[in-house]
Amino acid sequence: MARPVKKKKICSLPAFAEFIPKNCNKNMSVIYMPVEEYETIRLMDYNGLTQQECAEQMNVARTTVQALYVAARKRMAVCLVEGKPLKIVGGDYEVCGENHLCSITRRRKNHCPYEQKGSRIMKLAVTYDNGEIFQHFGKTSEFKVYDIEDNKVVKAEVISTNGQGHGALAGILQSQNIDTLICGGIGGGAQNALAAAGIALYGGVSGSADAAVEALLAGNLAYNPAVHCNHHGHGEGHTCGDHGCHQ
Repeated sequence: MARPVKKKKICSLPAFAEFIPKNCNKNMSVIYMPVEEYETIRLMDYNGLTQQECAEQMNVARTTVQALYVAARKRMAVCLVEGKPLKIVGGDYEVCGENHLCSITRRRKNHCPYEQKGSRIMKLAVTYDNGEIFQHFGKTSEFKVYDIEDNKVVKAEVISTNGQGHGALAGILQSQNIDTLICGGIGGGAQNALAAAGIALYGGVSGSADAAVEALLAGNLAYNPAVHCNHHGHGEGHTCGDHGCHQ
């Protein structure tokens, strides 16, 4: 039986949660970054912690930190290159009760009440259909859920969505304590729901579900951080996995 998933710990909420480029196109889609992703940027890029130290400070698995950090960097790259607005919002976290200057050194000395012993489990879900990544998030009938420990899959099972779709799917993932989702096409509303639930998103992925998980763990998964598309109005040659799907 897998150990329960712990909430991610952050030191404090960001002082600035919205960044909008000057002369930004008002119709341009917004890139949403969960608070936990921001925290990995703050701890590693701003404070200089290692990936393992960041994992200890946030009380999660190193694999989870890796996924959050890579996703955050991708989102920032899209905003810088394409000039899209960035909003830091939502997530599945707890704000640390310690002083905001709490450091990794103090945690190592067991001064932090949030430091807990034992292995940390990352839970990852993939939209699933007969071994492949299902390409329409809002219509997926199954998720394959993986438990990751020490950067290895220790358990995998397929769960049904019981015919539920669109807005209900984020709730299903949250009830399963999912940290990370790999999928094909996904619309803006679903992305917002995942961000609010603190689930890191890797969209625009196709092919074998198992192979995608292995690629993520190896740090070389090819995905689209700005996946988004209105499915309606496309011709027969349209493939949602290329750049997203309305729902």
